[in-house]
Amino acid sequence: MAGVAGAACSSNVLFRSRDVGKHGVSMAQYNGLRPVENMQIAPTGSKPSGSVSTSASKLRTVRAMVSQAVSAPKREKDPKKRVVITGMGLVSVFGSDIDTFYNKLLEGESGISLIDRFDASSFPVRFAGQIRDFSSKGYIDGKNDRRLDDCWRYCLVAGKRALVDANLGSEVLENMDRTRIGVLVGTGMGGLTAFSNGVESLVQKGYKKISPFFIPYSITNMGSALLAIDTGLMGPNYSISTACATANYCFYASANHIRRGEADIMVAGGTEAAVMPTGVSGFIACRALSQRNEDPKKASRPWDKDRDGFVMGEGSGVLIMESLEHAMKRGANIIAEYLGGAATCDAHHMTDPRSDGLGVSTCIAKSLEDAGVSPEEVNYVNAHATSTLAGDLAEVNAIKKVFKDTSEIKMNGTKSMIGHGLGAAGGLEAIATIKAISTGWLHPTINQDNIELDVTIDTVPNVKKQHEVNVAISNSFGFGGHNSVVVFAPFTP
Repeated sequence: MAGVAGAACSSNVLFRSRDVGKHGVSMAQYNGLRPVENMQIAPTGSKPSGSVSTSASKLRTVRAMVSQAVSAPKREKDPKKRVVITGMGLVSVFGSDIDTFYNKLLEGESGISLIDRFDASSFPVRFAGQIRDFSSKGYIDGKNDRRLDDCWRYCLVAGKRALVDANLGSEVLENMDRTRIGVLVGTGMGGLTAFSNGVESLVQKGYKKISPFFIPYSITNMGSALLAIDTGLMGPNYSISTACATANYCFYASANHIRRGEADIMVAGGTEAAVMPTGVSGFIACRALSQRNEDPKKASRPWDKDRDGFVMGEGSGVLIMESLEHAMKRGANIIAEYLGGAATCDAHHMTDPRSDGLGVSTCIAKSLEDAGVSPEEVNYVNAHATSTLAGDLAEVNAIKKVFKDTSEIKMNGTKSMIGHGLGAAGGLEAIATIKAISTGWLHPTINQDNIELDVTIDTVPNVKKQHEVNVAISNSFGFGGHNSVVVFAPFTP
């Protein structure tokens, strides 16, 4: 949700805003996202002068270094182990059509608006990237559609649209070995509406009134399970839940299933539907959200000095990941190539990023190593960029550690327009990354009015830019210190 985003659920947690000084790093102590008092944090390696009331507060010395890229890294050549993208599907605040979604992003259109799904008039935060006019017609039968949590409805529609996009519709799948096709669609929160409704029934009416679907539609593995049940896919099937790093973890794990020969195709991504009273209330309690109720479309503003927290979003983003050998045998349309990925942990704090950025920079370096890519080859970063005070700068500092020369790199923040999709964020942003590769156009980061001085990388401010992507990385970080980075590039035979 913000592993590097810096939002915390305790008023005693430090939310850090960096200002490097002569004798160390000047921090601000935050009550949520609001500054309380200034304090000094000593340089790495010396004893901190401030403290945090949490068992994980002290930044431990870690004997680790950012991996140095070899002089001539070698990409995977074996077609059985090369992983390509042959289909994409999504459900978003801009609808369920891939081209419409990306065109809206290129136009710099904000999908953030006032919440009308429930009465939020008494909430201190009354806006989100809420999906409207969603239709599952043709993808979910009416009876099941009425019962399902939106989290699973989004997953099923995005997953089936991705399969169709990859020319893997039901008639085609019937003639394939479906034991070689797996599903790995994760979620950070699961069926939150189903869970909340079940608890409400228990409290108000007693246990006899709890729906038999309460547990099945609440647990986080149900997206992958339902998609497999509907399509007959019998390969590896489970879910991963690492907060807002979820989707990238799923891509990384799915690619490794293919590389190990355990599957030919993986349906992978993330799904989330937390724009509902419990979800919004929970993040309000964390003091993680922007409170710019008077101008919601301006609320999500990564790297801008006037940012005050992230904006909740929802949806689902799913990729069809396939071995190159299998894709070529069936004559599939190859959209892009997945080169590699990595996952690390800050091992520091539930919500606060490491002040030294080691977890994130190590994750980026490991992803490049897995991809067989040198830092100099990367010229596009789809950043996590949640619009929080500490997280945005922590990510930029980690990027600078790995990429010594950022003059050729473009970096943008998809969340500036669609909000933070939590477990779905990495899925939606992977699609945005791949569309950047295929179109040669980068969408802008909107609301860039007063960019932080430390952000010296081109953030594609407010207006789209034409840019030929050589190698791209997409970052996702989550509560618990979970870091994940995936690497994509144009496909070359």
